[in-house]
Amino acid sequence: MTPYAFPKGGLPDQSVNPESTAIFTEAYAVIPASTMRDIVTSALPHWERTRAWILARPMTGFAETFAQYAVEVEPNGGSDTPEPDAGAEAGLFIAKGEMSLTVDGKTSALTAGDYAYIPAGATWAVKNSGDDLLGFHWIRKRYEPAPNLGTPEHFTTSDATAEFHYMPDTNGKWATQRFVDPSDLRHDMHINIVTFQPGGRIPFAETHIMEHGLYVLEGTAKYLLNKDWVDVGPGDFMWLRAFCPQACIATGDTPFRYLLYKDVNRHPALVLP
Repeated sequence: MTPYAFPKGGLPDQSVNPESTAIFTEAYAVIPASTMRDIVTSALPHWERTRAWILARPMTGFAETFAQYAVEVEPNGGSDTPEPDAGAEAGLFIAKGEMSLTVDGKTSALTAGDYAYIPAGATWAVKNSGDDLLGFHWIRKRYEPAPNLGTPEHFTTSDATAEFHYMPDTNGKWATQRFVDPSDLRHDMHINIVTFQPGGRIPFAETHIMEHGLYVLEGTAKYLLNKDWVDVGPGDFMWLRAFCPQACIATGDTPFRYLLYKDVNRHPALVLP
């Protein structure tokens, strides 16, 4: 299995040109792997031996539904009270290392490629149970219940076991692995892995209500964001507000894969906050 990209930290040499491919516009942002350095990490309350790259946060007039972190935990580090918002649900995707995750008294051992959903209001804890650094992606969203549907339960799954759903008429070049059944309307967010084989593409500019966080796990592509084509590769993060046009063409000779967040299955609020 190809290793999943994850921030490396550190600091470039003083001879390095500070010009960057980082972009921030009214419609989208690109946060390249080259900018994810030690000096932009955050410490989090009640987390020990932990640092986080906070890649997305709700911003009025931009993307408003979610926050996304890349979290690095040293051996024996972690938290018994990781989530400060009782109304927040979480999706965790493990990029490297070993995690002991306890949710409402149930403990799971997770490693690279595993995914866990944690419902709002759950009592949970995270620990690095291995000898190496633990790295994982943490996506947080304020859960929006829907009448008479109930609420989703905690579950774990993995990249290795999630079925590939191939888009029609693409000759197997474009596939999505869905960690949640799309017909389960209890869920108000989906976290998927999208894979394009070399030369595969989104053959039209998608324009839709969903906000996106896209973290490139491996491979390279030219990605259309609004009116701009950008080159992206392992460890780059793309952050899209609702209705930002997007498309991509996978480049290189290996698959292009990214972890995708989107908000789903709820009516738009008709009263602004």
